[in-house]
Amino acid sequence: MPTYTLNVNGNALSVEADSDTPVLWVLRDHANLVGTKFGCGIGQCGACTIHLDGAATRSCLLTVDQVKDARITTIEGLSEHGDHPVQQAWKEVDVPQCGYCQAGQIMTASAFLSENPNPSEEEIRSAMHGNICRCAAYNRIEKAVKLAAGKSK
Repeated sequence: MPTYTLNVNGNALSVEADSDTPVLWVLRDHANLVGTKFGCGIGQCGACTIHLDGAATRSCLLTVDQVKDARITTIEGLSEHGDHPVQQAWKEVDVPQCGYCQAGQIMTASAFLSENPNPSEEEIRSAMHGNICRCAAYNRIEKAVKLAAGKSK
């Protein structure tokens, strides 16, 4: 079994895994970074969203071999003290109900806002469209993304 050294949250992570092991399982099972959730396993729900070189990416669709040279950020690495503007906005708006999808939502929102710091409501809806929330907290999610955009200025 090959050994990979990955850049996860700014740290070197050495893992022994089959080359086709999904990054989701490397993060959860080898690094104990369980904030990245398993949802659907086919890249449709967004619960497993991480940043890959800054871009929101579904970790269930990537293999460890595909990311060996990339910079991976998980929800645990987004900010040291949970004080990223998106995380602050999530708390202020009280977004989560069950909370299962929230790490993926936050990772998608933070990557989006780094590319578009002053989005319209339609741009927010479009950017967040691929993340499913079974509790239907979409209005609060959109409100928090807009609030976070204001905090980032």
